[in-house]
Amino acid sequence: MSALNPSSAALRIALLAFAALTCATEPATTAVAGELPAVASRQRVEKKNFTDGEIVEGFLKTAFGAEYHLAGRVDRIRKFDGPVRVYAESDRTDRKTQLAKVVADIGKRVQHLDIAMIDSNEAANVRVKLVRDRDLFRTLTSFYGAEKAREIRTSLDPQCLSGFRKNDNFEIEHSDVILTVDNGDFVFLDCAYEELLQSLGPINDTASVPWTMFNDDVSMGYFDVYDQYILNLLYDPRIKAGMTVTEVKAVLPTVLADVRSWVKQVNDLKE
Repeated sequence: MSALNPSSAALRIALLAFAALTCATEPATTAVAGELPAVASRQRVEKKNFTDGEIVEGFLKTAFGAEYHLAGRVDRIRKFDGPVRVYAESDRTDRKTQLAKVVADIGKRVQHLDIAMIDSNEAANVRVKLVRDRDLFRTLTSFYGAEKAREIRTSLDPQCLSGFRKNDNFEIEHSDVILTVDNGDFVFLDCAYEELLQSLGPINDTASVPWTMFNDDVSMGYFDVYDQYILNLLYDPRIKAGMTVTEVKAVLPTVLADVRSWVKQVNDLKE
């Protein structure tokens, strides 16, 4: 049974949220992010200096709430509380190689997150299913049933998406990510970064923050500095699953100071 099968909702699923992305297609060349002109051009003009208020605003707007909400409360912090192991289901070795580089990049840039690829589906708590674009709706149907799949397609018209299951303590137990493999390198990498990162907890898209990939109008194709702030805040040990907005705000000033130092170091940022 699928980890996100709606039939299990009454037993285990307190929350199911989706993030979707729709982008223009590009020819597939199986490049990595740094080799793509579309990524390089974005990196050249990327904003890297943010005020505390700008960072906190994006964190609170993405770590709480849910773009597509099926069940359960969305007013608490949701995150993994332990190692994250990612399994890719596909016969496309080129895309699996790209995905492994995305996972490694995320692990390098989020200080307190232990994330890595794994070869066993049974031992994974993040499953990435790589499908052809023409098979996306069929895959959604197999995961969530025909009715929910139609709702997702109508409301989100996704090119890729992710969802997670959490326990009563708001700890994520399992995430599922669906990525299409045949829409070009930029689309694949853009989807892979956004959906993998959202599967870790910041599931809510926001149109009011212009620097985050969790904005449907923003396409990155790489792990930008602003979203590194968001993920590092989320996975700092002082930000715990189940915290309310008020509880998070009480510790954010201290956490943010340490996160700033880490993001500056890992990206070699200047003052």
